[in-house]
Amino acid sequence: MKVPDSARLDRSAFRVDALTDHSDEKAYWKSKTPIERLYALESMRQIVYGYDPATTRLQRVFEVVELS
Repeated sequence: MKVPDSARLDRSAFRVDALTDHSDEKAYWKSKTPIERLYALESMRQIVYGYDPATTRLQRVFEVVELS
């Protein structure tokens, strides 16, 4: 899953609230399906940690063993 360009921060929609203010964020996420929440989580993970398709593969380890 590649992070879309639309995941950039829209500074016109950004605001800072106090922690004591009531938020409707919990209701928003409860209205989403579990798959929509997982997609949002994966998008946030890729934004924070980056996305490199070369590192998504499993590492191969070879070991030579002599049979006796």
